[in-house]
Amino acid sequence: MNRSQDPVRVALLGCGTVGAAVARRMTERSELFAHRVGRPLHPIGIAVRHLDRERDLTGVPDGLLTDRAEDLVDGADVVVEVMGGIEPARSLIQRAIRGGAQVVTANKQLIAQHGIQLCALADEHGVALEYEGAVVAAVPVLHVVREALAGDEITSIHGIVNGSTNYVLDLVSRFGVPLGEAVTRVGELGYLEADPTEDLEGLDAAAKIVILARCAWGVDVQLEDVQREGISGLTDVDFESARGTGQVIKLIASAWRSGPATAPRVELAVHPVSLAADHPLALTRESGNAVVIEAESAGTLRLHGAGAGGEETASAVLGDLVNVARRITVAR
Repeated sequence: MNRSQDPVRVALLGCGTVGAAVARRMTERSELFAHRVGRPLHPIGIAVRHLDRERDLTGVPDGLLTDRAEDLVDGADVVVEVMGGIEPARSLIQRAIRGGAQVVTANKQLIAQHGIQLCALADEHGVALEYEGAVVAAVPVLHVVREALAGDEITSIHGIVNGSTNYVLDLVSRFGVPLGEAVTRVGELGYLEADPTEDLEGLDAAAKIVILARCAWGVDVQLEDVQREGISGLTDVDFESARGTGQVIKLIASAWRSGPATAPRVELAVHPVSLAADHPLALTRESGNAVVIEAESAGTLRLHGAGAGGEETASAVLGDLVNVARRITVAR
């Protein structure tokens, strides 16, 4: 048998909004992915917690759903984790790495809290751990920071990295909707969890800026290093005052470097900032995200686009999937 034509066996962990989008696109684009990878991608199963839950898996082959995640991981060449949360995601990823599988995840809190250890484990076992989808969904900011600017010196990163809170603030700033009502509306649109604390208190944004800082400067920063203030403490008076001076309030995540590039001192913050109404970040509407990177040679780079959503995050996940699958093709 010609092993170069063996399919790459892919296990998908999670079938929520993102997972279902990944499963559908893997099916619809199977010929394209086979061409780009050099061999077919074969989904061997989709691990879920509840087999009887309704899911939009139009076009996806029947019989892939299973609640036996560990068995699925053990039979895979690539494990794609989009289930979220810390456990069992962390244990399943560790199992996959130790078994020699390449891993793709979009789990920002897991990478922020345990990414250093997981990356070290992946290095030890000679496999990849990719997580472009964990930060700003389809906008390839991690690729820019890690790859495109590898020959430059990044001095700062600032941006709107949480689409849910940006939608809330956009409703308040542009349409005068009271803050509490704006939170309710955005929640009804599906952009906030039932418990919106992670978004409103800046925890989501903090996780993303931690990941970006590690990629930019190779530093061991943690969530507790972020000076963090969310938007729940803002009042309608704050918005009125900003409006009266021609400004808008945005939740900005920031990381900046001081000292030499070989031994950088990095500071991190997430907090509401008043910006001039014509500032590029102030013009970011609804659930959009925008990141501004300052580098010594490249100067100012601006990236913007959809920072959330099933299809948008699936785009980043599938990009990582194709890239790690290529590693397998080259190795065999």
